[in-house]
Order: sequence, then C-alpha cells, then structure tokens
Amino acid sequence: MSAQFLLGDSYQKGEGVAKDYEEAVKWYRKAAEQGDADAQWSLGFCYHYGKGVTPDYVEAVNWFRKAAQKGVALAQFDLGACYANGEGVPLDYAEAVKWYGKGAEQGNGAAQFSLAVCYANGETVPQDYVEAYKWFNLAAAQKLPNASQYRDKISDYITPSQLAEGQRLSRAFVPRKEGRASN
Repeated sequence: MSAQFLLGDSYQKGEGVAKDYEEAVKWYRKAAEQGDADAQWSLGFCYHYGKGVTPDYVEAVNWFRKAAQKGVALAQFDLGACYANGEGVPLDYAEAVKWYGKGAEQGNGAAQFSLAVCYANGETVPQDYVEAYKWFNLAAAQKLPNASQYRDKISDYITPSQLAEGQRLSRAFVPRKEGRASN
C-alpha cells in the first residue's frame, strides 16, 4: 500500500487532517496512476459518488475495472453493480454476474448478496434456489442487511434436502483471496 494512498485515505476520512475529498482525490490519483489497486478502487468510488470530483460513471468504471482485474473484491462488486445498473457501461447482467461472482468467491458480503439475488431470480444464470440460499446465508453470516430475511424466504421454496445442501455448501465455503486489503 502506497503512502500516497494512505494520505488520500486520511483526507477522505478526516484522520489526522481536516476531511477534504478534493485533496483525497489528488492523492488517490497519484497512487492509482502508479498502479496501487486500493487507490484505483478508492478513486473509482470518488467518481461514482461525486466525492471531491463531479460524478462520472464512465470514469468510475475505468478505475473499478483496473482494481477489479487486480483482484480487489470491493472493486469487483462495484463493477458488477455498474453493469447491473447500466452506470458508465451498457446494462449487461452477464458481466454483472461475472464480477459479482469474483467478489463473492473472495468473501465480499455485498457481492455474495447480489449473486444470491441473481440465482434466486434466474438473472443470466439458471434459477437455483440452493445456490441462492448458500450465497444469502454467507452474506447473512456477515450481518449484511436483509440477507437473513432473503435466505429465510428462499427456504420456503426448497425441500428439506435442498436446504441441507445449501447449508452444507455454506459451511464448506472457503473464500479465495486474490486481492489486497480492500477486500
């Protein structure tokens, strides 16, 4: 993690310095342009939400993609969400599922929840309530809002043996770490 990224983070959070999103963006950009994956995700976040810069989904996607390709699970989730919502890229559920899957496999709760929704609804993947249960259950274990309610609702649609399989898959899940600290 670069000192430039850490300085940007300090400005973004107001830790040790006055909170200043524009200054945060300046330091994130310096680190991101040097290949720092965490800074690339952070810069994408700033562009997506207009923190210190004018909101720009295309620019956000550019930075999310760089970080996602380096394995940053948060960036993988955010890139998937951009595809799912048509923000900065054409609406493309197949790409959304691809990126949600990468983040979910690393243990990112938001990606797990979003992937579960895709399986529950059959969006670009075959509808599979057991897989949906597994991913909702994993997201619920991370205290993601509404995940346990969705998991419980899915259990109304599956047999006891399918429920047992979903629970077994949840217990057997081991996150695959490929990224950096922002996972």
